[in-house]
Amino acid sequence: MDRSSRQHRPAEQVGSLSPAPSPSPEPEPDAPAPAAQAVGLCKTYGTGHAEVRALDGVDVTFERGRFTAVMGPSGSGKSTLMHCMAGLDRPTAGQVFIGGLDIGKLDDSGLTRLRRDRVGFVFQSFNLVPTLTAEENITLPADLAGRRVDRAWLDYLVGALGIGDRLRHRPAELSGGQQQRVACARALSNRPDLVFADEPTGNLDSNSSAETLAFLRRSVDELGQSIVMVTHDPRGAAYAQRVVFLADGKVVGELEKPTADSVLERMGTLGA
Repeated sequence: MDRSSRQHRPAEQVGSLSPAPSPSPEPEPDAPAPAAQAVGLCKTYGTGHAEVRALDGVDVTFERGRFTAVMGPSGSGKSTLMHCMAGLDRPTAGQVFIGGLDIGKLDDSGLTRLRRDRVGFVFQSFNLVPTLTAEENITLPADLAGRRVDRAWLDYLVGALGIGDRLRHRPAELSGGQQQRVACARALSNRPDLVFADEPTGNLDSNSSAETLAFLRRSVDELGQSIVMVTHDPRGAAYAQRVVFLADGKVVGELEKPTADSVLERMGTLGA
C-alpha cells in the first residue's frame, strides 16, 4: 500500500475488510481486459452555434483492481465521461468497454442489465429509496434481478461499514455519513466488475468523508475492487492510486501515487 494510504489510516472509523467470504473460484484468462476503457470517446450537446463538445476524443483505460480519480476544472467533462462509461448516457462517437464488452452494442435492456449486474454506483446525493429500509436499499440490486441475496457477503459489508445497527432505519433516520455507507454497501453488494463514484463525499462532513474514502480504498487494496471516482477535492483524490486529469473534454495528463499537494499543484496548472 502506498504512503498516502497509510497516512489516511488514522481517520478510519469502520471495520477492517479482511478476511472476506470468498466466492467460488472462476478461471481467469491469461490477460484479462481492463476494468473499463474509452476509445475516441466524444459527446456533444446541441447543434450549430449552440453545440457544446463535452468530450473530445477521449482515450483512457482504467485498470482492474485499482482506485482511479478523475479530476478537472468545472466543465472539463469529468462527469460526462463517467456517465458515458457507466452506460448512463450514450456517447456521440467512440467506444466504451466494460471488461471486454463493447457497451455501445447493447440495447436499452442490455444496458440496464449491465448497470444492475456488473457496475456499482455511489453518488453525491446517495440515491437511496426513501421508503425502503437501509437493508432493503442494500439488497435492491439483487431483488430487482430476482437473485438470492448472499447473506454472508451482506453481513460482511455491513460489519465492515459499521451499519449493523441501522439496517431497519429508513434514509431519513440516518445521518449523511450513514446514508453514504449504505450506498457503498449497495454498490458492492453484487460484487461488481467496477464501481463508479461521482463526488461521493460532496455532501459529507470531513470525518464522514474520510471514512467513506478509506472504505473505498480498502475495498481496492483488500478485495481487489476496481473504482473510478470523479472528484474536485485534492484531499479525496489522494486516496486514489492514480489521478486522470481532464480539461476541455480531453485527457491532459495523469498522476501516479498522488498526494493532496501534488494534485493541487497539477490542478493549479490546469487552471492557469
